[in-house]
Amino acid sequence: MTSDRAEASTKNQQQRPPKTVMSGMRPTGRLHLGHYMGVLKNWVSLQPQYDCYFMVADWHALTTKYDDTAYLQENVYEMTLDWLASGVDPNVSTLYVQSAIPEIAELHLLLSMVTPNKWVETDPTLKDMVAMLHEDLTYGLLGYPILQTSDILAVLGDLVPVGKDQVAHLEISRDIARRFNHLFETDLFPQPKPLLTETPMLLGLDGRKMGKSYNNAIFLADTEDETWQKLRTAITDPARIKKDDPGDPAKCEVVYPYYQTFASNGAIELAAKECREAARGCVDCKKILNEFVIEELKPLRERRTEYAKDRAQVEKILREGCEKSRAVAQNTLKQIRAAMRLYQSPALV
Repeated sequence: MTSDRAEASTKNQQQRPPKTVMSGMRPTGRLHLGHYMGVLKNWVSLQPQYDCYFMVADWHALTTKYDDTAYLQENVYEMTLDWLASGVDPNVSTLYVQSAIPEIAELHLLLSMVTPNKWVETDPTLKDMVAMLHEDLTYGLLGYPILQTSDILAVLGDLVPVGKDQVAHLEISRDIARRFNHLFETDLFPQPKPLLTETPMLLGLDGRKMGKSYNNAIFLADTEDETWQKLRTAITDPARIKKDDPGDPAKCEVVYPYYQTFASNGAIELAAKECREAARGCVDCKKILNEFVIEELKPLRERRTEYAKDRAQVEKILREGCEKSRAVAQNTLKQIRAAMRLYQSPALV
């Protein structure tokens, strides 16, 4: 009997559908090394184990850039290219665009009816944005945490990949899911859990936070020459004024972490040793680093070039992903409307 139970338990585990992972990015500009190492490589690693939904969050882009939409559609396309080039597989994962799923907007409205205002006001994501925008704060931005929750719950997301510093941002989504389930006596919504990921801390080439607006990032779409021209400007240990001045890798806050991310263990150790002994100049150090960065990005850039040759195929991937995601969201909304006892129009059933 014990053997039979164990066999049945194993069979049940094998038959369980994989957990759903949901994540997304705002299409506010080109993607850079930080996005690749911190997000995209992780997405790719999750694909074999989970049912992954990756969303281009164009509505979220409007919360802070509502007056700058000239390049929004092109940004959606370019971002999708970067995802595909990074190894996100449309045959395994679902790629879709937020604004193509109107059910997310309806869910946002319904969840806003049951979410206490104080929950939104204390959300860390919103507090950071409010501090940044001041008088430009909009109603849409105030609802950012609820819209983010709607993104996750529309596809019944179980897991959301985040870094340790982002765990608190997900707590409001868990609170809203719990509150809805309690109010309407249902177990429809999962309580999305953070899927903790280790991400390398890469600063911009000038030592500031890596960002598109600072012009201090290496973009995934850059050529090899553009990559080197940028990398050669990266700041190093300020004590190394002359080539024969010894340095301290710990004070080389840009180049050395890049070595730790892209180079082999032997190359990392040698770079640190020769830096301390002033046996290698900073320019030579960057040249060697450049080779490692180019090697890492070469397959990505080759795939990007191939996908870019057939825009219609990329658009087809997005269209099919939107259709699949919308079907899931429609089913979710049908259950939500029933739980809330909303009027069931024949057109909505």
